This record gives sequence, structure tokens and C-alpha cells, in this order.
Amino acid sequence: MFLAGLPGPMDEPTGHATADVADASDRCDAVLAEVERAVIADRSFLQTVLLGVLARGHVLLEDVPGTGKTLTARSIATALGLSFSRIQFTPDLLPTDVTGTHVFDERDRTFEFKEGPIFANVVLADEINRAPPKTQSALLEAMEERQVTADGETRELPSPFFVIATQNPVEQEGTFSLPEAQVDRFAVKATMGYPSYEDEAELLYRRASREERSPSVEPVLSAEAVRALQRVPETVRVDDDLVHYILEICRATREDPRVSIGVSPRGTQRLFETARARAVIDGRTYVTPDHVKTVAGPVLAHRLVLTADARVNGVRKSRVIEDVLGRVAVPTID
Repeated sequence: MFLAGLPGPMDEPTGHATADVADASDRCDAVLAEVERAVIADRSFLQTVLLGVLARGHVLLEDVPGTGKTLTARSIATALGLSFSRIQFTPDLLPTDVTGTHVFDERDRTFEFKEGPIFANVVLADEINRAPPKTQSALLEAMEERQVTADGETRELPSPFFVIATQNPVEQEGTFSLPEAQVDRFAVKATMGYPSYEDEAELLYRRASREERSPSVEPVLSAEAVRALQRVPETVRVDDDLVHYILEICRATREDPRVSIGVSPRGTQRLFETARARAVIDGRTYVTPDHVKTVAGPVLAHRLVLTADARVNGVRKSRVIEDVLGRVAVPTID
């Protein structure tokens, strides 16, 4: 099933904006339903990945091998009607293997730029922490500026563009920790976890009923429709009380004694943007405290740098965010 593109930027009265949010919510549901035909996971996890798309950010998936990270990324790209590429990060991967390079054409004796796998709408950076820092940094410009510079020339990336990166939290031999500047570029971080007994049984039944190893997903949107979908959160209202609530949450992370580096101003902006995106998924034209609470963990936890004592004591970053949410007063929405 293919859905037509959404309307352009909303300059219309509030009634039109309400209809656009409702339409966008329906389209998000259609995308999620199509992805669920292939991926067996909690809908909340898939919604978190979709938040990255709506908020024009990037997604970091951290999980053990075999849980379906690659299938999730490919299925999301297909359901959105976007181009997809996968980069397997390894210790010998070079920056030009990601961005592309000039190749000499013997026919006309000129150099022609050959695009790297970064030139796609959805880029899966698989096991990103296995590449050395120099190669990891090749993604920084692409993630922040939506462009790459190769041999002194700057080239725009396709629109929309977002990165889904994966890393294994257990196997650390031969890996390089992501620099804090790069971690901060990811709008959300999500974990699939192991499926329940019933879900894993369903996985086997689905496999038994088809001949192909991988399940298929059909496009329900297009690149133009996704671009329009990304404009809808800009119409969502965020009252002053909610703006201050977001600020107080982020600033509280900088004062927590277990944290050496709290949420950056970029992280504060991402919380604001993803809260609006979450409101769109829920079909709401305004942000509520529950929207902020729902996205706070995936948006903020990975940005924290814990103190040495906190790391030794096994403090979880997600617990710090939970505690902060418990301390900060929740505004009352009329």
C-alpha cells in the first residue's frame, strides 16, 4: 500500500494543523504496522526508532547480536520508501570507504567521484564501535551537516537522511569507544532486548510459513511524504510551562553528584524536538508532561558521563534520568 505525500509546511489555521497531526499519526501507525510484519519487537521500541526519523535525528541501537537490529533498520527504510545502505564497520575501514573517493576514468583521462555508501536516505552503521576514531569521525559531518567533504569538495547527502548505528554492549575486544561528541549527535538510543517466550515462538512460526530467510516489507510512504512528515512536529504547541520543565530536567542532570558531564544544550534541544515528535505519533497537537517523560530516557541517558565512583558502583545512566524525573516538579496542563 502506498500513501500519497503529506501537505507542505502548515501556515493554515489551527484546524488544518489538527488535521495534519491526525493524518501524520495515522501514517506513523501504518509504517509501524508494516514494520511489525517483519520485526517482532515491542511497539515502544519501534516508536523510539521512528522518533529519530520524525525529529530529523539519528538512532543508536545497543544490543547483543541476533536480536534483529539490521532487520529493523532495513524494514524501517523500506516501509518509509527510502533508499538504504549498510556499512559494516571494521578496524581496517577507511573514511573514504564511507564517504567515497575519486576514481580515475581511463576512457576520458579524468577523475570521477564514486559515491560511498553514506549516500543513502537510511544508513545502517553496523557495529560502529569497531572502526577506529578517524573513520568514526567521517560520520560526524554527515550526521550534523547532512553533507560530506571528500578531497576538498563538499557534497550534499540525500534528503531525508538519518543514521541508524549499532554497537554490541558485551563484546569489547577490538572495539573503540565512541567519542562523546559523536554520542551526542544521536537523537535517541534504544535497546531491543530479547523477545518474550511467545514472541520468539511467533518468530519460529513465521519462519516456518515462508521460504525466504528474511521477511518482506512493502513501502507505505515515499521520500517526499517522509519530508512532509518531518515538518509536522514543527506545528506542535509547547507551552511555556513545558519549555521550563524540559530545561529543568536537563539542567538537573548537570547537578547530580553521580554525573561528571550532564546533558548538553544540544541534548536539551533534542528533548524538545523528540517530545514534539512523540506528540505527533500520539496524534496530539500539543506536548504534555507524559510525552517528555516517555522520551527522556532514550534521548538523555546516553549523553551522560558518570563519575568514576558511579561507574564502580554500577550506577545506570537510565536510573539517573529516572531519579531526575522524580525530583523535578511536573507542571499542570489545563
